[in-house]
Amino acid sequence: MSRNRRSNTRQDNAPAESEQLIAGRNPVLEALRSENLPDKVYLSGNSGVLHQISELASEKGIPVKMVSEAKLSQMTGNANHQGAAASGSCGSYVSVEEILDFAREKNEPPLIVICDEIQDPHNLGAIIRTAEAAGVHGIIIPKRRSASLNLTVGKTSAGAASHMRVARVSNLVMTMEKLKERGVWIYGTDASGSIYTEADFKTGTAFVIGSEGFGIGRLVGENCDAMLRLPMKGYVNSLNASVAAGIFIYEAVRQRQEAAGGR
Repeated sequence: MSRNRRSNTRQDNAPAESEQLIAGRNPVLEALRSENLPDKVYLSGNSGVLHQISELASEKGIPVKMVSEAKLSQMTGNANHQGAAASGSCGSYVSVEEILDFAREKNEPPLIVICDEIQDPHNLGAIIRTAEAAGVHGIIIPKRRSASLNLTVGKTSAGAASHMRVARVSNLVMTMEKLKERGVWIYGTDASGSIYTEADFKTGTAFVIGSEGFGIGRLVGENCDAMLRLPMKGYVNSLNASVAAGIFIYEAVRQRQEAAGGR
């Protein structure tokens, strides 16, 4: 919820390789049995369950690369990989226009979440899960300094990433301007903003959710139509990005249902 400008830390860099991998024998097996297959499997052995993984990957035409235990630990950030890891995508990207078209097909004003450099794949997955359950029409993420639709996002989203329309754009500010031209109001989240229940989300709405620890970027914040805040009464003055996103999303859902007579 804060808009402190980011310093030169590791979170400014592209996601680490460990954030692009799913680790563990059962998670890799589940990925191989899912609709969104991994694009590569890494193994440090070929006996027991690891042999089963290798056979299943080969059956589905997925490359298997043998690596040492030390290399696999390095790749997965010392996760409990049990000798197996996989990389790949949990979904495909769409255009922003496709998100708007989807809202139009449903005869609903657009409801969109813009993730400003959400680099933790668990947070992005949780946002996608809530957004899909609430009927959000699409999520927009930047191409740089953001978690992608990797397998960790897919696992955290409980499969919702396969159904949510996600657009990946080169420039968030330019995308926001295009949304404004299409009648979408852009709401940022900031502790100095107005209380969130005072805003009207019944028309086209996009919520900008800032990155973990740094909040919304300066240029993105300056191009929002308004800034909103959640009431904070405890010692902690900020919420996890996915929790904050869920509160804003469901306030929009509440207002729209109320306007439609509670349907």
